[in-house]
Amino acid sequence: MQVQSFIFNITSENPERLAEFYRDIVGLAPNPDMGPFAFMAGNTPFLIDGHSEVKGGTKEPQRALFNFFVDDLAAEQKRMEGQGVNFIRTAGKEDWGGVISTFVDPDGNYGQIIEFHPA
Repeated sequence: MQVQSFIFNITSENPERLAEFYRDIVGLAPNPDMGPFAFMAGNTPFLIDGHSEVKGGTKEPQRALFNFFVDDLAAEQKRMEGQGVNFIRTAGKEDWGGVISTFVDPDGNYGQIIEFHPA
């Protein structure tokens, strides 16, 4: 398969609430050309949608992790915590050189902000 592009789409029972979180709290840039709940995470479209079979929060939040690479993890985490975001991991250092903080979104999904400066 030769992939021409990649779009990430997450579904929610309450897409409006989830879109507000990723726009207003996480700070993803809106992508109105793709719809009212479409954002850009770097060069990747990040879409939020409803689905008739999705009810309640996620059952296995570890299954898919949303990784957002940032320049200043401490500043981003402080900003998000100031808006009430719950972090379940703070500035964990990885063997490969990354530093990761993991947060929980309104649907119970895990998002991670990662700072990585390769040597």
